[in-house]
Amino acid sequence: MRLLFFAALVLVAACGSLRGQAAHPDLSGAWDPFRGSKGPEAKYAPPPASPLVLKPEFAGPYQTRRAAEADAAKRGEQLANASAQCVPYGMPTMMSVAIYPVEIIQTPKQVTIIAEAFSEVRRVYIGKPQVDPTDFAPGYYGHSVGHWEGDSLVVDTIGIKPTVAGYLGMPHSPQLHITERFDLVAPDFLHDQITIDDPVTLEKPVQYTLAYKRLPDYEMVEFVCDNNREYVDDKGVVRLKLHDH
Repeated sequence: MRLLFFAALVLVAACGSLRGQAAHPDLSGAWDPFRGSKGPEAKYAPPPASPLVLKPEFAGPYQTRRAAEADAAKRGEQLANASAQCVPYGMPTMMSVAIYPVEIIQTPKQVTIIAEAFSEVRRVYIGKPQVDPTDFAPGYYGHSVGHWEGDSLVVDTIGIKPTVAGYLGMPHSPQLHITERFDLVAPDFLHDQITIDDPVTLEKPVQYTLAYKRLPDYEMVEFVCDNNREYVDDKGVVRLKLHDH
């Protein structure tokens, strides 16, 4: 009887553990950027972003750059950016580039996010503590760790190098800190609420949300920057190389 009782306890504990593992939403699959519609799906559009408030010493140069970009666009020109220079967008821009989807591969210990644009990849290590910033070399995607809070996957990212363009092209320091909350707001709609904090460049944290719609059975395609036709001139404008025939 004691053996049967002990076996029953082990079985109950195992079932409870399996239920706990299965309780997390499955975010796996391909997801298309979703910016809204006029039909029933409109309720899944992302909410408005909070204002981007830079400290005065950064706000002036930032506004000058934005004005230059707008003037260039009116002339049909493009100022140099990550795409034109054939470098990765990095975080957080890679999470939403034009119409290109992202793919999520979810396992108990790691969530891998792949952006189709430029085939960018970031890895979120589940259940691990964040690294000491002094022990991690800054890069395009930083170091991301995650944990579950109920049905929300919360991701903490540090270590984005300052040369990587920030949210809306904002300047940032090595102290940039990104927090994300991934939520399935419906079976086929995913929200990524992003909070960006940088005590050096921002007056206060900025928050915005990216929305995605599931792409059933979509297969990601290779997108590699292999461009030898564009260059950036001495004014920072993207030009096309003209080849002799």
